[in-house]
Amino acid sequence: MSLLAATASDEGGITGFLLDLVDRLGAVGVGLSILAETVIPPIPSEAVLGLAGVLINDGRMNVVPVVIFATMGSVLGAIFFYYVGLALGPRRSHAFLDRLPLVETEDVDKTFDWFARHGRSAVFFGRMVPIVRSFISVPAGVVRMPLGQFLLFTAAGSLIWNSVLIGVGSPPVTSSRTTSSTSTTCWSSPSSSSWAGSSTRR
Repeated sequence: MSLLAATASDEGGITGFLLDLVDRLGAVGVGLSILAETVIPPIPSEAVLGLAGVLINDGRMNVVPVVIFATMGSVLGAIFFYYVGLALGPRRSHAFLDRLPLVETEDVDKTFDWFARHGRSAVFFGRMVPIVRSFISVPAGVVRMPLGQFLLFTAAGSLIWNSVLIGVGSPPVTSSRTTSSTSTTCWSSPSSSSWAGSSTRR
């Protein structure tokens, strides 16, 4: 049985599928999962990156490619929503987001209000705010924020967010690696969903 067999079966649906993808494809699976998470907000990045941290701690993945692919996935998803805002404008892009499955109108309003209050810096800080990070690219596209600046802020904010979540799942390895022990770590998603991953060190 794979490391996350019980977890994936508990999560079910697309989240369970993406967790299994990470387990099978490693860093590439992390990037694809984060791309999907960016475009489909109800998927918890905490679960995906937390699992990646567990696999890193277990010696099955390397932290550098995981962080790189996760950040690439975040940036590619953000570019998609940037061009949604650029192409549709404020009213139609808002309506487009409202029609996405499992997306609440209040969340879309919150994102547009966040950008209105904080301006272009919202792209950087918004990457670290639940729900907002998924849609903050849309108002950036609406106001035609320079693409280079948008990519810089998005990549920097995503790098920080992804690194923190991966670090949560990958605590420092102590000198007691030769002693058998079991550690369990839990993450809570913004929507109060939780994911638990456990690994046994030999």
